[in-house]
Amino acid sequence: MRRINLVQGEHLATDRPDTLLSTLLGSCIAVCLHDGVAHVGGMNHFLLGQPDAGQQVCAQDMQRYGVHAMELLINAMMQRGAARSRLRAHIYGGANIIAGLGGIGHGNAAFARRFIETEGIAIGHVDVGGTRARKVEFLPFDGKARATFVAEPLPPPRVPQPVDGGELELF
Repeated sequence: MRRINLVQGEHLATDRPDTLLSTLLGSCIAVCLHDGVAHVGGMNHFLLGQPDAGQQVCAQDMQRYGVHAMELLINAMMQRGAARSRLRAHIYGGANIIAGLGGIGHGNAAFARRFIETEGIAIGHVDVGGTRARKVEFLPFDGKARATFVAEPLPPPRVPQPVDGGELELF
């Protein structure tokens, strides 16, 4: 099995039965699309839904936005024989991992669902939200996907404190 790891701003569509697509997500979103008749599947990984109104974004950064990443993935699927009318989507990610950043993950998940529904694409599985990172694995030929939570990071080690102000002896 050939494993291909996707990072932010990437997408890939394939009809190869020996391929597994994988990515790690926090607040980002991955959408997996599949056409069961053509046996074509693909995945993208985007950072934000769309740029803010009036925000200037250079061409190479556009794929980090869902509005562009979704079109790239759909077009790549159709170039390999998929039909838009047969597409089925799975949506993953959108966690709110860092408390001080507000609801970025929630907003990303809402964008993905809204985009898929507006395009008339059937929604299969949705696994979004929460506060933990996910690892997503997708078999594009079969359309099978799974997401697992990434283990919680270990708390920082405790540093022993000297008792009654004495010196700490290291050996």
